[in-house]
Amino acid sequence: MRDAAINLRALPEQRDLIDQAATLLGKNRSDFMLEAACSAAQAVILDQVFFSLNSDKFQQYSAMLDAPPSHNPGLERLMDVASPWTEIKS
Repeated sequence: MRDAAINLRALPEQRDLIDQAATLLGKNRSDFMLEAACSAAQAVILDQVFFSLNSDKFQQYSAMLDAPPSHNPGLERLMDVASPWTEIKS
């Protein structure tokens, strides 16, 4: 059961366009809008976590991930700093 409300305002011509598309698919306005919004939301999220590479680019990407890390003095200094929650022994 749906119990969370989502409200929005639209121009009459936007509402009419949505209603026309919903009718063509045999859906009501709410179902059409909810499915469209969820589809767009999923696409945005997938764009943040999924990417596609051709075979050559994938090989380059894999090689970069598999390569040992390069020398990074700044990171080494940072890792040498004692964390504030570590008890200092004298």
